[in-house]
Amino acid sequence: MRDAFKLCGEIRCPWIDADSLKEKFLRRSSEFHPDRFHGMPAAEKEAATAEYADLNAAFALLREPRDRLAHLLQLERGTPPRDIQRIPPGTMDLFIEVGQLCRDVDTHLAASAGADSPMLRLGRLRAGLEWVERLTALQRRINAQRDVLTDEVRGLNLVWADAPPIGAPERAERLPLERLEEIYRVLSYAMRWTGQIQERLTRLAEL
Repeated sequence: MRDAFKLCGEIRCPWIDADSLKEKFLRRSSEFHPDRFHGMPAAEKEAATAEYADLNAAFALLREPRDRLAHLLQLERGTPPRDIQRIPPGTMDLFIEVGQLCRDVDTHLAASAGADSPMLRLGRLRAGLEWVERLTALQRRINAQRDVLTDEVRGLNLVWADAPPIGAPERAERLPLERLEEIYRVLSYAMRWTGQIQERLTRLAEL
């Protein structure tokens, strides 16, 4: 596995400034853009194309906080995050609430499918607006939790800066990898919940 941080010229750490990452990516990717190797021998073109593809993949990985943490954990431990399906501590209430609200909205959507009279359509519209408000409020809570975790991840950069060098036997012991994995799992669930909520909002808008 290639080190995405190294490919993009970034220091290995949990949080990365998005603008700085993009600037470094654009500068590095221009060196391997296929247009620069037009007319070159086939071997050089293939090598440049492969490097360009790897660089794009590394940029996409580091740009997404959840994927960046998963990659960082794998680099530091040598294995990917564990127990991804286990509900992270402190998120059980949200887990239950998202599931119940999505089921309730699905029930409303199913019942609304046969509402053809004007009165029924009006009632469907009013109920739909209420579900939209509840889904949007829940999404705001998820976003707030994600923002808190983002601030924590940013603060962890100081721990990585003070850690023993890469390859040192004591490095893993000095890094809060268990906590980083918990944050990764919460972000994974937050992304899943956001997708579930957005799907219901889209379906409600189509009624």
